Amino acid sequence: MNEVKNFSLEIGGRTVTIETGKYAKSATASVTVRCEDTVILVAATVSEEPRVGIDFFPLLIDYEEKMSSVGKIPGGFNRKEGKPSDKAILISRLIDRPIRPLFPKGYRNDVQIVASTLSSDQEVQPDTLAVLGASAALSLSGAPFEGPIGAVRISRLDGEYIVNPTYQQANKSDLDIVIAGTEESVIMVEAGCKFVTEDDILQAVEVAQVEIRKQVQAQKDFMKECGVEPLQFVNPFNTQPLADFIKENCYDMVFDAYHNFDREYRQNKLKEAKELLAQKLEELPEDNEIKKLIEESDIDFVAEEFKYLEKKIMRAMIINEGVRADGRKSTDIRPIWCEVGMLPRTHGSAVFTRGQTQVLSVATLAGPGMAQELDGIDPQKEKMYMHTYAFPGFSVGEVRPLRGPGRREIGHGNLAERAILPALPPHEEFGYAIRVTSDVLESNGSTSMASTCGSCLALMDAGVPLKTMIGGVAMGLIKEGDDVVILTDIQGIEDFLGDMDFKVTGNEVGITALQMDMKIKGISTETLRRALMQAKDGRLFIMNKMRETISEPRADVSEFAPRIYTMKVNTDEIGTVIGPGGKTIRGIIDASGATIDINDNGEVTITSNDKEGADIAIKMIKDLTFKPEPGMVIKGRVIKILPIGAIVELGGGKDGMVHISQIADHRINTVDEVLSHGQEVIVKVIKIDEKGRTNLTMKGVSEEEKQQFLQ
Repeated sequence: MNEVKNFSLEIGGRTVTIETGKYAKSATASVTVRCEDTVILVAATVSEEPRVGIDFFPLLIDYEEKMSSVGKIPGGFNRKEGKPSDKAILISRLIDRPIRPLFPKGYRNDVQIVASTLSSDQEVQPDTLAVLGASAALSLSGAPFEGPIGAVRISRLDGEYIVNPTYQQANKSDLDIVIAGTEESVIMVEAGCKFVTEDDILQAVEVAQVEIRKQVQAQKDFMKECGVEPLQFVNPFNTQPLADFIKENCYDMVFDAYHNFDREYRQNKLKEAKELLAQKLEELPEDNEIKKLIEESDIDFVAEEFKYLEKKIMRAMIINEGVRADGRKSTDIRPIWCEVGMLPRTHGSAVFTRGQTQVLSVATLAGPGMAQELDGIDPQKEKMYMHTYAFPGFSVGEVRPLRGPGRREIGHGNLAERAILPALPPHEEFGYAIRVTSDVLESNGSTSMASTCGSCLALMDAGVPLKTMIGGVAMGLIKEGDDVVILTDIQGIEDFLGDMDFKVTGNEVGITALQMDMKIKGISTETLRRALMQAKDGRLFIMNKMRETISEPRADVSEFAPRIYTMKVNTDEIGTVIGPGGKTIRGIIDASGATIDINDNGEVTITSNDKEGADIAIKMIKDLTFKPEPGMVIKGRVIKILPIGAIVELGGGKDGMVHISQIADHRINTVDEVLSHGQEVIVKVIKIDEKGRTNLTMKGVSEEEKQQFLQ
């Protein structure tokens, strides 16, 4: 049995304890991370031999939400944990993004991280703890991991920065940001904000870096205590002769390809260069070391080194010549055109095009009953705003089957969703559930930001009263030694061969969402500051282009959108409206064709595609819940004439009596002198007697009250 070891550190005023040697001992390394009553098991497994036949690093990250961690049995027919929730996928990506850049080039051993939340107090958020646990497990595994790293969430409440806030604190804050990095640099940023400034973001990063350094040092000390030394990876394959061969035969063609700013020309020229290279390789003698390398390794080093040559040429153009692959300068944005309202029967539609990236966004409105139900371990149970992002193969000229969204699509959809959320009207003012779908029609980089811009336009076209327009831009980075160039509005090749993908959304006032991923070992705070300021200029330019198409939301929702009507019933009348087993409310829905939702405080929402149906539903609910109160003026109908007065139907199955003395201002001998069966009358409730009988008056209704009632 391995010796059980642990260490503790304070993060955000809470003690976090990491322990190893007790559980999951067949994994290469495993740890438990505990903070209060939240416990996460993280297992790292590293294969002993590299995988053959691949030209990438096979890192697999899985985060599991155990429903038992919050004392719940999973929903669904099987009552089992099925496919991971969107939240679980997003946390898997959160773990992956700061770890992947810290493995050396050429390392091809399979590495898997499985993080499972075993206990959750629904106070402490598990995501940053899972990142910390993954770093600790990898550091103990002996893999050539160039960490450790730390991760921390920062929120701001009432101007105060809070480290690793609770769910409740994060929900109330105007800034919620996750930062991961090493002692020296920032590797990953993920944020949702309510129009905070660039300086606010930088202050949050500074607070986070203090905590990250503390986490990294604690892990280093623990590694020493455990006697672990990370593997010094030496690539077993010498690809330098191949790289030299490719450069000798293809440099001029690749150089020409990148110095002609037409994308199609570049693609054709690169294809020609690859065909020439294949011919030259074929001509090599069988005993040539390059040919032996290709045949014996079963790894496509040719493609890898060709890409590396492209990378060097493109990056040199940017740093030395100040020009990008499409001829732009570092701050230039590709041509933009937009269109709204082109789909006649949708509630709102828009196309956003930037260069060769094009996204179609469609907004759909529905009643609150169509909110997305969330069956996870988080306290949040539903979403009123949903964004779906799709990336079909034809957008990049590929043939591939249509499938459900993958991790990348879920991540992009979540980013666009967070970007728009702060601009949406409060639910009390605009009670619709809202769904936006963004389909990428053509892709050459920055599709997530195009989907953000397209979503904003579609929502405005749908008549959603957004507080402000939201724009987004993707920033890139080329870093060679001390030379750093930040790129605005990166295209696909700059994302593929560059060092950073940094997406920023917001308006003139501030930022609503951030997402930064690195392919190098992080950037300095100063570089982050430059990127943020350049991104601001970019998104303002884009928003001005968007305003040329639509400058404010439509005055009203689409004629094809349902209408929402709200009313209030007493909480003790909710059961009356619903009825036994839902029988009553189903009857109202069947009779009206409307959708009806009732919340626990008695608010009733009626969603209908026509006013007639809504009116029927409203009347039926009013009838069910009607209670006469003293002083109430009511329009009723005479249903019975008695010697002493008349019985008046008040609605909702309720009636009352007008005594003969309360019918007219003058004396009458019989009731039928004034009233007849079926006659409509305006009455006022005098009192409800001890037996529950309602006493009414006609003469006690003033002319002013009659007129107000009629109006």
